[in-house]
Amino acid sequence: MNYPVWEMLSTGGGLLIAIVSAIHVYIAHFAVGGGLFLVWTERKSYAENNPTMTEYIKKHTRFFLLLTMVLGAMTGVGIWLTISAVHPGVTSLMIHNFVFAWASEWVFFTVEIATLLIYYYTFGKMSRQNHLKIGWIYFAAAWLSLVIINAIISFMLTPGDWVKTKNFWDGLINPSFLPSTLFRTALAVMLAGLYGYLTSINLKDESLRRTMVRYCSRWVVLPLIVLIPTGWWYLEVIPPAAREMISGGVLDPAYFANWVLYLTPIIIIGALVMAARLPLSMQSALAVGLFILGFLGMGAFEYVRETSRRPYVVYDHMYSNGLLKDQVAQSREQGVLTAARWVKTTQINDQNQEQAGRELFRLLCVSCHSMGGPRNDILVQTKSMDQADLLKIMQTMGGKRAYMPPFPGNELEKTTLADYLVKKTP
Repeated sequence: MNYPVWEMLSTGGGLLIAIVSAIHVYIAHFAVGGGLFLVWTERKSYAENNPTMTEYIKKHTRFFLLLTMVLGAMTGVGIWLTISAVHPGVTSLMIHNFVFAWASEWVFFTVEIATLLIYYYTFGKMSRQNHLKIGWIYFAAAWLSLVIINAIISFMLTPGDWVKTKNFWDGLINPSFLPSTLFRTALAVMLAGLYGYLTSINLKDESLRRTMVRYCSRWVVLPLIVLIPTGWWYLEVIPPAAREMISGGVLDPAYFANWVLYLTPIIIIGALVMAARLPLSMQSALAVGLFILGFLGMGAFEYVRETSRRPYVVYDHMYSNGLLKDQVAQSREQGVLTAARWVKTTQINDQNQEQAGRELFRLLCVSCHSMGGPRNDILVQTKSMDQADLLKIMQTMGGKRAYMPPFPGNELEKTTLADYLVKKTP
């Protein structure tokens, strides 16, 4: 509550972050696994002395370059824009605590851009050995970039000893860092196969098309050897309350966790079917379908990871409304509106109750709820409630309703917010 926020009452800021993030993450994982796909397939084409496969991987590189470096970079910037506008408090925390990690990641990203451009524009213009070296450098830089970003993202759910020490390395090498890194690496390899389908099915040479489709199927199926045990490990190291939410304690995380569980075997079965001798039309439709299912599965996974942190945005440290855990008592004594720096209404009176209610909703609720929006609509959830019902909910926030932050305001602010929601409900 120390920063101005982008007021998105009608949609909720979380929805915008989710849309931009889902697109970026799906492309970013391809940037890692697809880099390995490029250099490994080029190496395979040389080993088999197969110039048509070499030509295929050159064309695939162009697709890879345009997608990851253009759309991937744009959505990456989009994530920074949206999180800094919607959740400025946690954005500031992540930057200040991990500034050297971010700087390292940006160096690796610069290496990615340079080596990928060199790799594409020197295809057939330098020795095979040197060209492969460029490809391996790209993959190493992309993977190290994933390692650093994943360390910071996993910190938000499992900060571990950092909560007490505030030590850089305690935050970076957190309890879920290793399993989530291995899990995401396997996921990136799987996605390389799904993206590979999109370019393979357009090959005019039927023999090469069948060869490449089967080859891509192996990329989709084989990572399960790593994906399943690391996924289980990942689940075991997260906080028990978060694990309970995922297993069915709270509707949203459990619902989307089931999406992940159902979509994964469907994608694997689809990949095995792709390896069979299907007519081109069926193969093309299935390839596009698997690509869409992959996007939905990745989006569901990221949604589960984000929502399982409730009521925190950084577990056991910062609540989803931006208030630090150790600031709640002071905020209750002082009052939210008095403590907040970016409000028009600091004192509640008979003339400004609606404005004060709106300010309280914006400060405390809009990070998770919308007002008339498509997700978590507060008007739908409070439709049959009166002021007394809403006051009971506020009283149990952070306790019986453990997925919601404790109400950090005083009694007058509780009543004001309850009145505002009752009047807004149709």
